[in-house]
Amino acid sequence: MAREAREGGRNRERERDREAGDEFVDKLVTINRVAKVVKGGRRFAFAALVVVGDQKGRVGYGAGKAREVPEAIRKATERAKKTMIRVPMKEGRTLHHDAHGVFGAGEVVLRSAPAGTGIIAGGPLRAVFETLGIADVVAKSLGSRNPHNMVKATFAALQGATSPRQVANRRGKKVAELFGTVEKQTEAADV
Repeated sequence: MAREAREGGRNRERERDREAGDEFVDKLVTINRVAKVVKGGRRFAFAALVVVGDQKGRVGYGAGKAREVPEAIRKATERAKKTMIRVPMKEGRTLHHDAHGVFGAGEVVLRSAPAGTGIIAGGPLRAVFETLGIADVVAKSLGSRNPHNMVKATFAALQGATSPRQVANRRGKKVAELFGTVEKQTEAADV
């Protein structure tokens, strides 16, 4: 019952965001309820973890705490929008290379995949890839199952991701030189 109410509230928020011209997609990863025991009974508070992305290569995550679920989600969404990163994508659908990320006890391995593979990842990792706009990726969580650590480890891996253009610029070369196509052309011309 409570889950259905949360889902309905989230769907209304998404519709409101679309009408306002907001191009971001948000995914609720987890909600944690904590209780503080006081003289009159228990006081409940909620912590939410949200991932936000534009499905075109930008993604961010945020955590929010409040006495009520919608307020916690709103705070987490605002934080996620402030901490967005850009991730280079190959053909707009996958990563350029495999990546490994660690945060605390959370450890993830991300692998680029051929077209048609889909998102092979569980829980929190799937939310990150869907909001990022990656269509083909294989991911494995090797460490902690804590959603916060898994998401942070995924972001650590994504921040280390580079494109051939970035590597070429850093090394002062052209992209074609990185892949060896220039040498092959000169060898063919010499023959």
